Amino acid sequence: MHRRHFLQLSLAAAASAGLAGCSRNEPLRTGVHPWIGYETLYLAEEFGWLPPTVQLAKGQTSRDSMHGILAGELDAAALTLDEVLRVQAVGVPIKVVAVADVSVGADMVMARPEIDRLEALAGQSIGVDLDGVSGIMLFAMLERAGLRSDQVSIVNIPVNQHLEAWNKGVIDVSVCYQPAASRLKNAGAVRLFDSSQIPDTIFDVLVVTEKAERKQPSAVEDLVRGHFLGLRHLVRNMHDAVYRIATRQQITPEAVREAMATVMLPELTANRRYLAPGGRVEIVAHRLGNILVREGLIEQSPDIANLCTRDYLPGSLS
Repeated sequence: MHRRHFLQLSLAAAASAGLAGCSRNEPLRTGVHPWIGYETLYLAEEFGWLPPTVQLAKGQTSRDSMHGILAGELDAAALTLDEVLRVQAVGVPIKVVAVADVSVGADMVMARPEIDRLEALAGQSIGVDLDGVSGIMLFAMLERAGLRSDQVSIVNIPVNQHLEAWNKGVIDVSVCYQPAASRLKNAGAVRLFDSSQIPDTIFDVLVVTEKAERKQPSAVEDLVRGHFLGLRHLVRNMHDAVYRIATRQQITPEAVREAMATVMLPELTANRRYLAPGGRVEIVAHRLGNILVREGLIEQSPDIANLCTRDYLPGSLS
């Protein structure tokens, strides 16, 4: 399998980034996009828990944040752990400063009913966005099935095109997430596999560039604290938070609750454990790096020895 188009674009963006970093007088420009695990930052902004030192740059997908980081237009972002490694692999050093959520069913594989076991994936056409977290989901599933990627037919298309490809018979399996999963279910697909079967593998994290960390450590603290204040409201005032999220995303409150049931939202204690030297995030990052290299999605696995830091986790929220 060849390297993906994302890396070609990313290398060009990184090469043209120049010196467009932040200064002490500028806010920490933080890329974020709609996802239940990142709603803590939207809530923090809404309630005024993000001071002027932090500015949210609201995109539509994680690709917006990745390209912003690579082009030097962003100082921080909300990304999945595999996306962090992709950015690191093209020469932009970033650090994980908080774990926003861990997928426990939010990412899933929908298949035609006759494909009722993982081994039956051999020879099937699988729709997957290899440039995003769905690629990791695919390779983890194939490992569980005892299959290599060359034993299936991979159709690399964005998740929002999977339903059309399904209806046209182009794919028999989709690696996806909501709302694509519900649309495929309505078209006759059944759930074959999901991220609850590979616990502690798909992490959504907050990252900052090393340049921003050097120049604006207090702003990084403000960002991380804002996330945990938003999380506290989400946990303690769930009814209010659910309706705010539903209004912002223009979905039903029931859909928000369903989404929340498919992720774990780690608080401070769990974050300290996850981000510890040799902790779960480092362990998973090493495994994901090997998968990305093996499948040709990055050239070499980045150094993860200094990938995480607990320096910006608040001692308390009081």
